[in-house]
This record gives sequence, structure tokens and C-alpha cells, in this order.
Amino acid sequence: MKKLLMFSMATLFLTTAIDAQTREASIKRDIASLNRKEEIIKKEKKNDRKALRKLEGKEVSYQAKQAFETDFGNMPVTRWRRTINFDEATFTKGGQTMTAFYDADAKLVGTTSHKTFSDIPSNAQKFINTKYKGYSKTAVVFFDDNEANETDMMMYGNQFNDADNYFVELKKDNNEIIVEVNMSGDVSFFKLLK
Repeated sequence: MKKLLMFSMATLFLTTAIDAQTREASIKRDIASLNRKEEIIKKEKKNDRKALRKLEGKEVSYQAKQAFETDFGNMPVTRWRRTINFDEATFTKGGQTMTAFYDADAKLVGTTSHKTFSDIPSNAQKFINTKYKGYSKTAVVFFDDNEANETDMMMYGNQFNDADNYFVELKKDNNEIIVEVNMSGDVSFFKLLK
């Protein structure tokens, strides 16, 4: 009887262990599958990224000026400028100089403003200070995305997915680079300037 009880307990223990290993393996496969799907989605998004529409003519559109007034009120604009892809309005709000970017449909894509290195998340500061030791921080630009507009933004000649980000300009000797910092403090290389 004792042997039968021991055999039953051993079988139960073995079955439980095998079941746990099977579940663990299944979870690992699910996680790997999700990671592959996420990578595929990122690649598809990158491939599906629409080319920014070029603006026609050299004058800032009346519609962009009207949209600016709707978005920011009767705020004085110090400079309007048309670039290849955007109408840009430079203005001062709350003592901060900002630039608003309007796409070909005269919809706000987002704004930029100058910040300081201490404005970026602290984990990004630590990472940059370690990884880019000896580089001087020459400028920090914050891009504030208009989540209601899906148009991607162009900074430093590179198109990127529209999202709030800091862009930190770093210089060492003759090397100038830009790193992108998201709101969680993740840092990624963005562009080599020189």
C-alpha cells in the first residue's frame, strides 16, 4: 500500500513538473511570437510611412495662418516661413520661443521649442553622459506632437514617426551627432551631422 501511495505521489509530482515545463515553454513561444509580430508591425509601419507631401508655391498658405489662429489664438507670429513640406510659424508663448509646423492640409503637425539638458528624463541624462562621455551638449529641441494629426515630422532632414521626443545635439572634436530621447528616457541615435 505504501508503495502504491508513493508511486501515485511520484506520478502526480512528475505530471505537475511536466505540465509546468510545458506551460513555461508555451509562454516562451508566445512571447517570441509576439516579439516577431511586433517587429513585423514596426517594419510594415516604416514601409507604409507616407512620403511627406511637398507644398506648392513659395508663400505660406492662408489656411495655415487661419489654422494657427484657431490653434493658438491671436498670438503674434514673429516669422512665417514655407519649407518644402511645412508652413512654419515662429512665436513666443509664456516666454518660450516655439515653432508650429503645418502640413499640406494646413493641419498642425506639432511644435518645437528649445530646452535644456536637465529637461530630458534623468535616465537619458545618465545614459548620454556615460555613452557619449566627452561630448558637449550644444542644444536640446523638444518636439511636441499633435496626436490628432498622423503626418510624420521631419527634423534635421530625417523623417520620423510623430511622437513627443527630445533631440539632443552632441559635439566632440569634429563630430556632431543628434540623439533622440523619448518620454520614457530611451535614447537612440538619430543622425550624424558631421
